[in-house]
Amino acid sequence: MDETMTAQEGAELSVEEIFARLEKMADTLEDGSVPLEEAFRIYAGGMELLKKANAKIDGVEKQMQILLAEVKDGDDEGET
Repeated sequence: MDETMTAQEGAELSVEEIFARLEKMADTLEDGSVPLEEAFRIYAGGMELLKKANAKIDGVEKQMQILLAEVKDGDDEGET
């Protein structure tokens, strides 16, 4: 099982795809079937994927805050 990917490949994945890959990586690590060096490589790759997922989630959260602020501003303008 090849668990490596480039940063660009991680950036192209959806959050759901990232979590699916992280789950597969965790399963591989938990079954103990890979040598220590391979396990470390998988773990490091998982940490990079997790950073990508967090960045994507943060981006969506910022977009939601902007949209909510715009809606609130629109509501405030309608009241005056």
